[in-house]
Amino acid sequence: MTVLVAKKVTKRFGGLVAVRDLDITIEEGSIHSVIGPNGAGKTTFFNCITGFYTPEEGDVRFLGEPIRGLRPDQIAKMGIGRTYQNIRLFANITAIENVIVGMHSHLHSGIFDALLHTRRYRNEEKESEVEAARLLAFVGMKGKENLIARNLSYGDQRRLEIARALAIRPKLLLLDEPTAGMNPKETEDTTNLIRKLRDELGLTILLIEHHMRVVMNISDLITVLDFGEKIAEGDAHAIQNNPIVIEAYLGRGAAASGGHVPITAVKEA
Repeated sequence: MTVLVAKKVTKRFGGLVAVRDLDITIEEGSIHSVIGPNGAGKTTFFNCITGFYTPEEGDVRFLGEPIRGLRPDQIAKMGIGRTYQNIRLFANITAIENVIVGMHSHLHSGIFDALLHTRRYRNEEKESEVEAARLLAFVGMKGKENLIARNLSYGDQRRLEIARALAIRPKLLLLDEPTAGMNPKETEDTTNLIRKLRDELGLTILLIEHHMRVVMNISDLITVLDFGEKIAEGDAHAIQNNPIVIEAYLGRGAAASGGHVPITAVKEA
């Protein structure tokens, strides 16, 4: 089953074409990575999927439904969750409160329920706390529910972002550089968590990641962008040995030399 299809997606900022005629198909249950040098258009493409940007051209469909031009909250409610390149948490509230915020689109209580403290409001509040605690435990944060977000370690803040994204009950989860800034142990733990999201929750994962060892070890399919265009697509073996990819990352001389590209040693490109 196809989860997301983007066809001929183009996004411009004035005279700059950030994404050009991009075609990507995301299959259900896959871990699909999007890589490329800095400025290749990866996060811009994520923003086109999630409604932060509207492409000038092209079509984006999620589970067969067109989503181009919808608001971010509408797209999230349909089942697309995401994390961000730069951590975006509510720093002054607890971890569990951050996750509960992510459940907002699925709650039925209104402002009057909250003001009157109705039975429906009380029941939903209790259910939300139980579910948020479960999600925190799933991402490895059991026992940290009541810690203030700004006091968490960097790795825990990244995991908290994932837990909050899970709170919208996504079918497709977009992870934007989830291991950025992590030490080797945190990177390994996050890589295992991404696999767990797919294998145990059945999520489809669309991943932007600069850590090439993570990408090559975890991806079912890899799409490579350069200057907003798709230059290659395939499994890890095909991408590591593609001369066009080698040139994009390491320069024309490396591509001309042939052989296996040491792209897995590149942490940021």
